[in-house]
Amino acid sequence: MWRFVRRLKFIFTFWRFIPFLIDYFRSGEVSGAKKIVGVVLLLAYVIFPFDLIPDYLLVFGVLDDVMVVTFVLERIVKMAPVSLKEKYKLLEK
Repeated sequence: MWRFVRRLKFIFTFWRFIPFLIDYFRSGEVSGAKKIVGVVLLLAYVIFPFDLIPDYLLVFGVLDDVMVVTFVLERIVKMAPVSLKEKYKLLEK
């Protein structure tokens, strides 16, 4: 249950991720391997947009897409250095 609440909160704070992602990929603190993993995860979803639930089922169809994107962004945040997490207030509590 708490995991779902955390993901929901994560979704509503999505606006923070555009500048965060720019800083993440420009940062010298993030290793090249982590940047590659981040790019691969993002591109994999764009290139292979698999659907567990078809999008024509309105809310439920879009929900699986939101969950996959949220999962990918969570992985990138976990790989980010503490300084970036602090800057964008993304530290886990």
